[in-house]
Amino acid sequence: MLRAPFEARTWREFGYLLLNLPMGILAFTYVVTMLSLGAGLLITFLGLPVLAAGLAGCRGIGVIERARARGLLRHDVPEPGPVRAAKKGFMPWLGAQLKSGVAWRHALYCFLHFPWAVFSFSIALTFFFYGWGFLTYPLWRWIFPAYLGQSGLQLYGDEHGGGWYLHTAGDMVLASSVGLVFVIVTPWAIRGMAHVDRALVSGLLGPSKLATRVTELESDRGVVVDHAAADLRRIERDLHDGAQARLVALAMDLGLAKEKLLEDPQAAAVMVGEAHGEVKIALQELRDLARGIHPAILTDRGLGPALSAVAARCTVPVSVTVDLPARPVPAIEGIAYFTVSELLQNISKHSGASKAQVDIWRSADRMMLYVFDNGVGGVDTTAGSGLAGLMERLDAVDGVLAVDSPAGGPTRITAELPWRV
Repeated sequence: MLRAPFEARTWREFGYLLLNLPMGILAFTYVVTMLSLGAGLLITFLGLPVLAAGLAGCRGIGVIERARARGLLRHDVPEPGPVRAAKKGFMPWLGAQLKSGVAWRHALYCFLHFPWAVFSFSIALTFFFYGWGFLTYPLWRWIFPAYLGQSGLQLYGDEHGGGWYLHTAGDMVLASSVGLVFVIVTPWAIRGMAHVDRALVSGLLGPSKLATRVTELESDRGVVVDHAAADLRRIERDLHDGAQARLVALAMDLGLAKEKLLEDPQAAAVMVGEAHGEVKIALQELRDLARGIHPAILTDRGLGPALSAVAARCTVPVSVTVDLPARPVPAIEGIAYFTVSELLQNISKHSGASKAQVDIWRSADRMMLYVFDNGVGGVDTTAGSGLAGLMERLDAVDGVLAVDSPAGGPTRITAELPWRV
């Protein structure tokens, strides 16, 4: 607390509040002039271009203010996206500028920031000078002339010398004590006002929450589409290289057996027996493929039995605990199933573990997944790994995947999914 008056943060934020006044005057003067001029000229066509130019200039002021906040407040606000017109040309640009909510929010900032700039400048400067002035008063009291037997700062009085002067030792101790209180309080007053400036910059000069959310949804949609396309390619490849190729060979074998049926029934019977074995293998491949698309047990019995079936196929002993009050929506249930399935596959292939654990429960409006193994650890989450793909899939539905896997183990992976999408 006693270090606060001397910290760099205090001085940076104090400098920001001092610059508020000239920047506030400049921005307020500009926006009032340009918008008043544009509104006054609306009876002619010139009013609309003047308004559009004024709004574009407000965005330029926003650039300066974001840079000032970034440099002095250490508050980095993303720059809003540029104004995009549907077509090229002056008229589309004019319409886009006038309809831009971001530009109007910048103009509102120029209006609202001016009275706040006057207030914050006055308070910061007053606290600063009263604090340091009274604290150091014994060092500079000599500048006052001696008259009427007094030499000190006159707090109140008249021209005839009446009043109270700070000139005795007790007065100076009192003044320094008051100054010390001001000096200690000033950094917290400055920081409180700086937080208001941060809120103004974030709320009015940053991208709108709706635009940010739309961008996130567009990105998530792209991720979902890419993963869906990859899954379709995988299914097509598995069908073509696996079951389809096996069924083609089976049809050829049955054709040869049919030709030999009359000539050599014993050889035909052997060929039919081999074809029967091929049918069993093809059916198993189709079952595995169907399970990879969406297992029937997940639809029929839910997440607990489905994950128990996956754990039974894992090469590492796995304990599964599912404590859910109800079944989540099918989309979230499917994502949770495939997330745990892929994590258990990684444990089987790479962990070297002797045991693993899967816990699933609900916390408020989130479904929590916890997968543990006592293997060698050192899991790599960089791009290109299976975990990177899982992170993208979960992020597409506002989910989170956190990995704690030090070298030497153990590995703890926690995932959060929304209960509903």
